[in-house]
Amino acid sequence: MTGDPYSPMVRQYFVRTSHAGDLPNAVSVALDQQGVHLRLAGTQENGRIQALRFRAWGCPHVIAACECFCDHYEGRPVPELSAFRAGDIMRKLSVPVEKTGRILVLEDAVRSLGRSFCDSSASPSS
Repeated sequence: MTGDPYSPMVRQYFVRTSHAGDLPNAVSVALDQQGVHLRLAGTQENGRIQALRFRAWGCPHVIAACECFCDHYEGRPVPELSAFRAGDIMRKLSVPVEKTGRILVLEDAVRSLGRSFCDSSASPSS
């Protein structure tokens, strides 16, 4: 029996990628690992994430995970980015275990974005 490799949630997030694209004047990070090219960009104000965008070249699971991440974390406090776990989003989207490495790229990007937010807010303004 051949089953659908994509859960209904993966299909939902993959089709509705409202956070795909660029964000002017944003902090951004880019990673190229595990066959995944990923860029996350975000803006913050007063320690809260104002907007998030992504560009991802990878399988539907990766694209859906990026959209799910952006959808969930927009508007939240920046420190919450350190709590993002690949395993949590894999369970939520029913991502197969063999895709773990690819979703870990997203986790690395999220952590890097959090550090970049902290670095940018600590920089003195000109």
